[in-house]
Formats: sequence, structure tokens, C-alpha cells
Amino acid sequence: MQWTKHPFVRTLIRFIYSIFVVAAFTLVLWIFRSYLSIQVIALLFMMPVLLSTRLWGLIPGILAAMLCFLSFNYFFTIPYFTLMVHQTQDFLALIVFLIISVVISQLLGQDQESLAAATAREREATRLYELSVALAGLMNDQDILQILAEKICETFYAEKVSVDLHDGLEATTFGCPPIKAPDANIRRPDQVFPLATVRGQLGSVNLWRSATGKLSRAEERLLNTFTSQGALAIERARLIKTENRATVLEESDRLKTSLLNSVSHELRSPLATIKASISSLRSGMVEWDTEGGKELMTGIEEETDHLNQLVGNLLDMSRIETGALNPQRKWNSLSEIVGGVLKRMHQDIQKHRIVVDLADIPPVPVDYIQMEQVFTNLISNSVKYAPPETDIFISAHVQNDQMLLVQVSNEGPHVTEGDLGRIFDKFYRVTAAEKITGTGLGLSVCKGIVEAHGGKIWAENAPGRFIFYFTLPATWEGMYPQIPEEA
Repeated sequence: MQWTKHPFVRTLIRFIYSIFVVAAFTLVLWIFRSYLSIQVIALLFMMPVLLSTRLWGLIPGILAAMLCFLSFNYFFTIPYFTLMVHQTQDFLALIVFLIISVVISQLLGQDQESLAAATAREREATRLYELSVALAGLMNDQDILQILAEKICETFYAEKVSVDLHDGLEATTFGCPPIKAPDANIRRPDQVFPLATVRGQLGSVNLWRSATGKLSRAEERLLNTFTSQGALAIERARLIKTENRATVLEESDRLKTSLLNSVSHELRSPLATIKASISSLRSGMVEWDTEGGKELMTGIEEETDHLNQLVGNLLDMSRIETGALNPQRKWNSLSEIVGGVLKRMHQDIQKHRIVVDLADIPPVPVDYIQMEQVFTNLISNSVKYAPPETDIFISAHVQNDQMLLVQVSNEGPHVTEGDLGRIFDKFYRVTAAEKITGTGLGLSVCKGIVEAHGGKIWAENAPGRFIFYFTLPATWEGMYPQIPEEA
């Protein structure tokens, strides 16, 4: 029944309970009065005072103390059935009884109030902690508002809760239970609380709670804290998104700047060489069939290969970053791949000795073109940093019948331990970077291609050498290559 939830009715019911308890104790004591002394009766009359204060609060306890005083005087002090007191000691006993009863009820009532306040604070702290945990890590406004609505509904025993988010000209509503479609016939909310931060109001929280009445002041304070936590969570999520966008844009600008600085130099140098060679041949300053003409043609070919490698790295890097680098695997021979790369790079490697040890290496499931790019970049890197007339070793062997370990080593300078893990990052260059041209993309492309094949790549310093390692799967879908038997 709804009328029993009214505060005045609840208080009246507590008073009635206190009167009933005092009457019941008085009846029991009256029945056993012949067996009890007046002092014991006075002590026993403390029980309804304590019981009323413990169960229904301070005011019902004081009421019980007054009723016990009157009952004790009326039924158990001489003259009986009257409130008159003939003996001074009886009067003093009644006064002391009344004072003790009231003091005990007040002390117990204060203790009850302190306990209730501590319990309420503990409940508030627990609910706030649960809300904070539920909101932690959420980055979506919709998720935050839905969690907020559910927690408010659960904590304040509401029939319905809706949270309106005013974002520009549009309003989005989330509720508990979840709102599927707007209801034009729904009644107005019983209470409305703002969802606001220091920057302004983001929306509002609507509460329907007719069954349990309006919120108390403590509940309103807790609900305002809930709305503040929800608004701060939305603010935090938006600030993090803004910060992430700014970080991405800053990193993008940095990469664009690095790319333009590197590529502009890498493009300009070979183009200038090609332009000068073509101009010399076209103007007739150098004849085509002479030794000088052949040298110019060789230079044009080398610079064209260099441009082709640069464009290939850029295209491969774009595919790697967009996830579009899908290896077209076939069973291929590493010795054939390396041989083709060395033949194409004969002009670049003529000042170095290339030692290849790929004998008895079975075919591996790789993309021929992409694996050519890996060896081209690794050999090119070795040629750039290793001194002339030094050896570059290329070898491989199978590990545990599952993975192929490939090594490309040179006699170049060592790389510091702090830089070893970063040499495969985009545009990151170390050792003699100011003297040796390059975009810093070659090793990044190698890393992307090798990982797309299911392997990994790393580098190590060795005595007198610098070694690149990378692995490749030796099987394809669990199958080994079919090697034809010799007749």
C-alpha cells in the first residue's frame, strides 16, 4: 500500500509499536509482580526503552521512556492506580528512573544514528567504487551513459532511469531498462538531475521513483555524485580521443616530413644523374658508341634501378601499413632468388665479395617478388655500411624441420644495443646516417614482408661482423615440398 510509505505514517507506526511494547511489558510485569521486587521491576522497565530505541529510533525510545515512567508510577508504586507519590524516596526513585531512561534512550539513539550514518557512508563508498570500476576504461559515450543509467537504477531502486545526452542539436537517450523506442505516452519524470561538468551541461538524468517516494537529501547528494562521475567519464573519454587524434596527426606530420626529406633527396640525386647523362648524349657532347657513352648508359641504368628500388619500398610500405601485403606463396628456391638479386645488383656489389652458402636448402613457400625485395634491401644495406673489399655472407639452414633460418652478414660497424631494436622502424637510421643516403625504409619493408610470411627478423653484433637474421616457415599448411627422386 502506497500510503504506508509516507514519512508521517511511518513515524506514527513506530510510535504505535513503542506503545504496544510498553503495554506488553507492563502486562507481563503486572502478572509476575508478586515475585519481583520494586527494584527489579524498575530495571526490567529499561528493556522496552532499549528495544524501542534499537528498533525504531531515538524519538520512539524517548516516548517509551515516558510511558515506562508513567506505568511504573501508576501500577507499581504506592498508592497503586494513581499518579500520586506519597513517599519522598519513591518520588526520587521515579525521577531517577525517568532520567536514566531518557539518557539511555538518547545514548542508544545516538549510537544507532552513528551506526546508520557509517553504514550509509560505507554503502555510498561501495556504490561509488562500483560505478568507478564500471566506467573505468570506457571510451564510448553510449557505453558510459548506459552503465550510468543501470547503476542509478540499481542503487536508488528506481522504476525507470533515462540519461539524455545533448550533443549539438541532437539528443540521445539511454535508459534502464534499455530504451528501444521513444514512448510519447510516458509520464514526466519525478526528478531531474543535470549531467554537467565545468565546461557546461552535457545532458540530464531523469528518475521515475513514485513507488518509494522522492529521494532523501543523502540520496540526492549521492545521485549528484553519480552524475558528476558519469559526466567526468564522458569528458575524460572525449579528451583521450582528442589527444589520440592529435598524437596521430603529429606522428603523421612527422612521418610525412621525414618521408619528404628522405625521398626528395633520394629522388633528386638519381634524377639529376639521369638528366645530365641524357643531356650529354642528346647534345652530342658524348657519342653513344664511345667508352664515355657506355659509362653514361651504365649510370642511367644504375640510377633507374635505384629509383625502382625506392618506389618498390614505398609501395611495399604502404601495403604493409594498410594490411594489403598478402604474399602469393609458391614453392621457390632461395638460391634462385638470391642469384637473381645478385645478377641485378652486379654494379652495386662489384666492390664486395659475396659468399653464398645455400646448398642443400629445400624449396620454401614464399612470394618470389617479395623475397627478392628482402634480399635486395639486406644486401643493399650491407653494401652501404660495410667497407669496400670486404665479404658479405649469405647462408641458411633448416631448424627442427619447421623453420628456415637465413643469415646475411657483413663486416660493417656494430650497432649499439639501444639501436638494435629500432633499426627496423620506419625512417630510423644509425651508423653514418649523415654520410650515407637512404630513406630508412628498406629494413622496415623487410620486417613487414618476413612477418607477413609468418617469420621474424632481427639483427645482432658478432665479433668483427654485423648479422641480419630472419626465419621463414619450411612447411606450407603442414606439408613439405615434393622433391622428385633422381632416376
